Amino acid sequence: MKAIIASTVLGVVMMFAGLLVKDKKAVSSLAIILFIALLGVNVWDLMTTSPSEPQSFFNNMLRVNGYSLWFNTLMTGCTLLYVMLVNKDIQRVGSHVAEYYALIFFILCGSYLLSTYNNMLMLFLGIEIMSIPQYILAGSDKRNLKSSEASLKYFLMGAFSTGILMMGVTLLYGATGTFNIVGFTFLQSDFLSPMALAGIMFLMVAMAFKVSAAPLHMWTPDVYDGAPTAFTAIMATVVKASAFLAFMRLFSVSFGALSSKWMLVLSIITAATLFVGNITAVFQQSVKRMLAYSSIAQAGFMLFAILAVNSTAWEGMMLYGVAYSVATIGMFAVLLKLKDYTYDGFNGLAKKDPVLAFFTTVFLLSLAGIPLTGGFMAKYFVLLAAVQQGKIMWLVIFALFMAAISSYYYFRVIIAMYFKQGEPEFQSEVTSTDKFMMAITTIIVLLLGIFPHWILHV
Repeated sequence: MKAIIASTVLGVVMMFAGLLVKDKKAVSSLAIILFIALLGVNVWDLMTTSPSEPQSFFNNMLRVNGYSLWFNTLMTGCTLLYVMLVNKDIQRVGSHVAEYYALIFFILCGSYLLSTYNNMLMLFLGIEIMSIPQYILAGSDKRNLKSSEASLKYFLMGAFSTGILMMGVTLLYGATGTFNIVGFTFLQSDFLSPMALAGIMFLMVAMAFKVSAAPLHMWTPDVYDGAPTAFTAIMATVVKASAFLAFMRLFSVSFGALSSKWMLVLSIITAATLFVGNITAVFQQSVKRMLAYSSIAQAGFMLFAILAVNSTAWEGMMLYGVAYSVATIGMFAVLLKLKDYTYDGFNGLAKKDPVLAFFTTVFLLSLAGIPLTGGFMAKYFVLLAAVQQGKIMWLVIFALFMAAISSYYYFRVIIAMYFKQGEPEFQSEVTSTDKFMMAITTIIVLLLGIFPHWILHV
């Protein structure tokens, strides 16, 4: 609860800092200090809340437990890591650096609401508070027409999905007479009215859009590719993980008892997401666009946590959100150093900068799900949850086949770095500070693969 207020206040502080501080480096330094303070507030929340006794706020509209607080702390830590890795690149986007950081604080505020909501209206507010800053950040590079196009496309598609979300909320309210996600009447009876079922399906469609699941993924490649790369990193990681937790919280807490009604539809969506994301990524020539399709494929794996509806799924979602976010942030930090975003831009990188090539390799291996990386353990836990559920073994086998295909486009970058001749051009100097932060990111990826219980047992 304290973190929600703190993120809002610190966002406002950053806005006023933009009026008083004109030096971009000073603004970035202030932002890092404030993100550290926000992480401290999250730790304070975590330490002062009993994990076994959830607390309710605002007439039970928010419900805080140990899991949500730990998730908020981890996402704040990922955001701090992101800011420390790419703050120089954020400074190059435009002149409104303080406002960019303020918008990131507001994104975190929305993320906190999505992890603690207990009411459908708070779900709506959380999604909108998290989404609107993204529309602005996507179009923040005024010198690039693709950035403006990405912003407009994201806004229009986001507004359309919000309408679908509100239609689902309205239908559920009409069928049950409550917005409380644990107060729906069908949770206490075997009867499910057609209006309630329609509301559940509308909500599934809206949330599938927010997490870029097929066939509602079409906006993702264009938005991720057109938005400034520095902001694509936060959109593809912390935002996606938060949206997934909101999706899971809704369907496990509210609709878990009705899984037989929606499981087939969500299974088909999961299969389509895995297929479209992986197959399309194979044919991309831009590494940035490949990472956009890769994020769709990763969404397919995260959907298993929603399908499973068991305790292992909650652990898998936590680990996947962190492991995927850290590896992807690291990969985008490397991408930001290069001028050429195509595969050819990585040719010979191992010869020119072997340390940077090693970091890139670890990030890609994690995204591919290779053992001893966080990505492997994340995939293991979400698939284990699906196996324990027992009704979607066909989908687990299909996911393993898709994971094998994903290795192709990830290893394609590694092959370009180590086995092809070239002279990669850097957009900016890779300083010792940059390498130090990337080394920390790499260590985190490896530690998550070796000691996943550090994340799971809280």
